Amino acid sequence: MKIETAKGSELVADHLLQQIKSGLRLPGERLPSVVELAELYGVGRSTVREAVSALKAMGWLDVRHGGGTFVSKELPGEPRNAADLLFRDAGTLIELLEVRKALEVGAASLAASRREERHLQHLRQLLVAMEESLTRNDTSEGERADVAFHLAIVEASGNSLFMQLTESLSDRFASTIRQSRELWFYRENATAARLLQEHRGIYEAIAQRDGTLAASLTGAHLDKVIEVLRKVLD
Repeated sequence: MKIETAKGSELVADHLLQQIKSGLRLPGERLPSVVELAELYGVGRSTVREAVSALKAMGWLDVRHGGGTFVSKELPGEPRNAADLLFRDAGTLIELLEVRKALEVGAASLAASRREERHLQHLRQLLVAMEESLTRNDTSEGERADVAFHLAIVEASGNSLFMQLTESLSDRFASTIRQSRELWFYRENATAARLLQEHRGIYEAIAQRDGTLAASLTGAHLDKVIEVLRKVLD
């Protein structure tokens, strides 16, 4: 089955999903490796990773760091196709991202003027965690470090109300980061390395006490994700 298309990841995801739904791949069954799937479908490894990432986000696959990829033991309800379930909450995600943007742009600006060395040290540690997760292709750890990075910026702002608002919405914000990362990789073919670079830019602006740049980079970072979601809705 040779796939030659700009949306190869969607076709790979659709085919894997049909195998699961038809019973050809059973709950708990381990999938072939990324290399083997890439050879099977005649696509690049990144295309397979995007497809797996999408099905993981939808609950069809379970990716275990160092242990392989498995069909989920408890399968979700059936979507109409491999993209539907991933994108069905796009409208809600946009609203949450707009709230995140309003909070985080202001927080980044304040953090640039109020940050202390302990804040910078924490942000550097999280950037290292992101880089290490990229090296290990550990998406779960990358997501956790991403969430923690954004929360750390809010903390560095020194604004207790920002912190209270963020903490009250922390579970929803964490969800938007996870889902927006999946959408970013799946629809835009963006890489984790590119996301890491954007986070480094935000950190550098805060470290240099450039509030205008920190706010601009944070806003641009979230605008890209919102743009992807609007394309989905359109």
